[in-house]
Amino acid sequence: MKTAVLSDIHANLEALVACMAHARRQGTERFVFLGDLVGYGADPLACLDLIRAELSRGSLAVRGNHDEAALGGLCEDLNFIARDAAYWTRSQLGAAERELLEQLPLQCRDGAALYVHASAADPGQWEYITGTESAQRCLTASDAPIVFAGHVHQPLLFYTAGEAIKTFAAGAGVAVPLSSRRRWLVLAGSVGQPRDGNPAAAYQLFDETECNVTCHRVAYDHATAARKILAAGLPAMLARRLAYGE
Repeated sequence: MKTAVLSDIHANLEALVACMAHARRQGTERFVFLGDLVGYGADPLACLDLIRAELSRGSLAVRGNHDEAALGGLCEDLNFIARDAAYWTRSQLGAAERELLEQLPLQCRDGAALYVHASAADPGQWEYITGTESAQRCLTASDAPIVFAGHVHQPLLFYTAGEAIKTFAAGAGVAVPLSSRRRWLVLAGSVGQPRDGNPAAAYQLFDETECNVTCHRVAYDHATAARKILAAGLPAMLARRLAYGE
């Protein structure tokens, strides 16, 4: 089975539609959404409609910190720009959208893979995986051979090498074999707001049959997404950064 793992969509409809279409062309059979479905972007309702439809067909999703903020929590922990976006998003959500977000678990296990937004070490603390120490904590907290996480908006692989944890940045479109002799932590990158200097949306394609993972980068109409952010009255920086992937 091929599973497309999409994280940090952040209500960016143009990026979400582009990534889903690309994944289907690669033969994906289902989606996993790694949280932060909303926040920052101008299309929370449309994005949640698409995600709800995929969940009804057997896809999976977990909750992110911006989803939590949109429900009324965590705003004091966010910077001012993220907080403004969370308040705006909260005002847009109806009962159906709130119910969808409220029902999302913080993590879910499916076969060999664990899916979580931040770190499996304590999902509700929203720890950023920024290096080998935080990656080690995440892997130690679970016995899953493969952990998929988001939150940091940059795609990266961590893997065990004896007692050590090492990193590997695979090129876009390159399938990386996930050897059963190692454990793996896959940071999915961001669909809706990449922050690695590349404005193209990022997602991971997990081939469970071949046991490999491929990071894909997908160009999308970021200018339209930016115009919508400005038209909604959201902070202008959220629009500007889409053009640069920062």
